[in-house]
Amino acid sequence: MNSPSDSTSCLRAFLPSCLRDSVPSCLAWTALLAALLLTGLDAAAQDKKVLLYTRQAKTVDGKPGFIHNNTKASVDLIKKLGADNGFAVDVSEDPAAFTEANLKQYKALVFSNTNNQIFDTEDQQAALQKFIRGGGGFVGIHSATGSMRAWPWFASMIGGRFQRHPALQHFTIKVVDRKHPSTAFLAETWKWEDEFYYHTNLAADNHILLAGDLTTLTDKDKPQTADNTFPLAWCREFEGARIWYTALGHKPEYYSDPNFQKHILGGILWAMESKAEKKDPAGAK
Repeated sequence: MNSPSDSTSCLRAFLPSCLRDSVPSCLAWTALLAALLLTGLDAAAQDKKVLLYTRQAKTVDGKPGFIHNNTKASVDLIKKLGADNGFAVDVSEDPAAFTEANLKQYKALVFSNTNNQIFDTEDQQAALQKFIRGGGGFVGIHSATGSMRAWPWFASMIGGRFQRHPALQHFTIKVVDRKHPSTAFLAETWKWEDEFYYHTNLAADNHILLAGDLTTLTDKDKPQTADNTFPLAWCREFEGARIWYTALGHKPEYYSDPNFQKHILGGILWAMESKAEKKDPAGAK
């Protein structure tokens, strides 16, 4: 194998005499520029960083809450999405991560299947509020709407509060917005199996992305709506932040489904956009 000095000598041989003495400095500058480029790419990934929060806790009255078994699958997926799409992912189930100083490093928070009393102190709740009011993005997945059920602000922020679901089953989803990055790859309808979530306290300004077709659902107590649909995914702006939520995602294997993966990725990327990058609040343009 040739040494660096041999390579430099070979390069000199092909250059005019007036440029031969500058070869070592050119190589040094090339190495420096390459190092700066790699540093810049790493810094860009760090600048686009999300906190993936996964705490599933006790209910407001201290009883054991339902624990989803999909945490590892969702964490593995979102970490891979970050690696493949240029954003870093920190994972935590510790509410102590919610301080004003710590949250400043993140472009968005992803609450994947969080449930019940996910914060221990009012200071942690205040840190979340400050992050949202500072323009940070928020993504909620599946049972995230079942988090902090006694805190009205949280339901107002995420766009609704989990009420109940019928038995897990197959149903049809109507793709209401086919331009949003989290749904643009879907056809007009999407056949899916999941828990069909019903919510109360639905925000009037939720921009509906997906709506479940109630005529395809088996549930004797299903709600009656004008168009026989019920919202399953939406986005909105709230107190300066971009909010994106999907009710889908109960089973671990769903996180291996290519369409569901694109759905989650589109939501995260949309929520992470800075104020300067934001266009239509609903992201439909």
